[in-house]
Amino acid sequence: MNILQITSSLRGEQSESNRVANSIVAKLAAANPNANVVTRDLARQPHPQLDEAALGALFTPVESRTAEQSARVALDDALIAQVQAADVVVIGAPMYNFGIPVQLKSWFDAIARAGVTFRYTENGPEGLLKGKKVFIATARGGIYPTDADPQVPFVRMLLNFLGMTDQTFVYSAAQSMGPEAAAKGQAEADATVAAALA
Repeated sequence: MNILQITSSLRGEQSESNRVANSIVAKLAAANPNANVVTRDLARQPHPQLDEAALGALFTPVESRTAEQSARVALDDALIAQVQAADVVVIGAPMYNFGIPVQLKSWFDAIARAGVTFRYTENGPEGLLKGKKVFIATARGGIYPTDADPQVPFVRMLLNFLGMTDQTFVYSAAQSMGPEAAAKGQAEADATVAAALA
């Protein structure tokens, strides 16, 4: 089993989404002793954002790219190769201003490449990153009902678009609502992890 762990919290060791993601990876590794775990901390090693130069490099034919363009595309290629090789992807996705951290958005921008991780067909888009199990550990300061959650539908849409439709979301809610509420949110997240990996 190849496990890819993506974390994006700026809080490091104090991060609740990192704690939950680490717990998921630890349980997966314990159940699969020969598992290979690859980790990428996007907060400590941020991937460059998609900008005009990067877009130009991606749309330039391979044989016509400059050395600088080739080097920029190679950065995205490395992320794509990691997710292609993964059987399980574990994503730490804290809620920042009702969305995902810009570092995580840059990762999605890097791995979403037409003809490689998705394609357009006469029946619409088709994701090419199929057959992967994805866990998303999301921590948030408040409590958001399912029908009013601004973050999860966006992440779900991105994953579905890329073909990663087998998803388990783990919510650690109420992390800014006082110690008792935060502890309850953490316990609920731990229970979800335990049930999902039982």
